[in-house]
Amino acid sequence: MAEDASAANDFAHAPNLSKEEIALRYSKWAQGAQYEQDLSEENFKGPTITADVLAELFPDEDSRGDVYILDVAAGSGFAGEKLVQKGFQKLDALEPSEGMLNLAISKGIYTRTFQTFLNGPTNCILSGSYDVALICGGMGEGHIPCSGLDELIRVVRPGGLAVIVMREKYLTSVVEYKDRLEPRMKELELEGKWSSVMRRVVPKYSFENNGVVFVFRVL
Repeated sequence: MAEDASAANDFAHAPNLSKEEIALRYSKWAQGAQYEQDLSEENFKGPTITADVLAELFPDEDSRGDVYILDVAAGSGFAGEKLVQKGFQKLDALEPSEGMLNLAISKGIYTRTFQTFLNGPTNCILSGSYDVALICGGMGEGHIPCSGLDELIRVVRPGGLAVIVMREKYLTSVVEYKDRLEPRMKELELEGKWSSVMRRVVPKYSFENNGVVFVFRVL
């Protein structure tokens, strides 16, 4: 039932948990592919929205196979699967939850995988390695902090794109983001780190909740 799936999602977004505890909750959720069932496309349209936005940003279908993408907080690979369907082929995954990453690896869509946090020891990824770094569903209570934006920028080459797709209400309901996330995005613009390409509210991102898409070009 959607109510049970929504409760499971809330379980992974509970307040006052460390990022390590959240990663463990995701690993537990991954067992028996329960996550795959709970966040079916009926309940979670974020991956489809993300793939549609990337396809819009790269309208030449013949060139999509040459775009290097880092799927941050990749989960079980939902967004990656949708991107492959759109013709994107060069995908790497960064995901701190071992259980989730194992599900993603089993799908055979990622070239390289990194079990780490975005704001953790990601020096295994060279600066400017990717044409696109995207986050689909990785923003939430206790999840990627505002400081993660700097790391998102670091791994993208100049001229590349940083894409964030998240639940709109988290901009105000998550303490880490309220009056902080969008101001920090603006600060990074003023600092000449990136420029805004898109801010789009999308309906029914997850469990009937609106989502918001942010796209920035790294400078």
